[in-house]
Amino acid sequence: MNKYLKSGSLIAVIAILFLTTAMKPKPKKVIFFGDSITQMGVWKNGYISLLKKSLDTTKFELIGAGIGGNKVYDLYLRMEDDVLNKKPDLVFIYVGINDVWHKLGAKTGTDYDKYLKFYQALINKIQATGSKVVLCTPSVIGERKNGTNEIDGDLDKYAAGIRDLAAKNNLPLCDLRKAFLDYEVANNTEDKDRGILTSDKVHLNDTGNRFVSEQMLPFIK
Repeated sequence: MNKYLKSGSLIAVIAILFLTTAMKPKPKKVIFFGDSITQMGVWKNGYISLLKKSLDTTKFELIGAGIGGNKVYDLYLRMEDDVLNKKPDLVFIYVGINDVWHKLGAKTGTDYDKYLKFYQALINKIQATGSKVVLCTPSVIGERKNGTNEIDGDLDKYAAGIRDLAAKNNLPLCDLRKAFLDYEVANNTEDKDRGILTSDKVHLNDTGNRFVSEQMLPFIK
C-alpha cells in the first residue's frame, strides 16, 4: 500500500513540475534590426548590452541583428532568416545612416522614394507574422549643431519620412534624430563634429550607447 502511495505521490510531483514548467511564460523576444551601429550594440558597452542590464532577462530576450554597411534593402533581403524565422514579439527597425551616408564617395546610397518603399515592405512583412514594430529615425552623420554637417539636409528628409511612416502605420516612433539633435544643442558647447555621442561622427561611443539605450527602454517596458 505504502509503495503505491509513494509511487502515486512521485507521479503527482512530476506532473506538477511538468505543468509548472509548461505554464511558465516564455521571455518576450526583442530583435534589433539594423546596420553596424546595431552590430556594435551587442559589444560590452553597446546599447543592446546595456538594455539587457536594465531588464529582467527572465522576461525579455534581446537579440542583435545588425550587419555593418547594411542599407534598407539589405535588411529586406535577410529579413526572413534574421527576423521572421526567430518569431520575435517586438522588432526595432533602425536603418538609414548608410542609405544617406553612402551617397557620398561611392555614390551607393538609396534614393529617398526607394528607401521608403523598402521600409514600408519591412513593416508589412514583420507585422504580417504578428510581431510588433518600433520605427527608429537615423541619428547623426556628424555632430555639429544647427544643420551644418555635410548631409544634414538629406538626413533630416529621411528621418521625416520615417516619422510619416510611423504616423501612417500607427506605429510607435523612437525619434533618435530629434533626441540626438536636442542633446547636441545642450551638450556640444564647442560644436565638435564627433566625440559627444559618437566616436567617428556616426558610430556610438559609450555615452552614445547609453543615450540610445535610454531612448529605447520605454518601448520595451
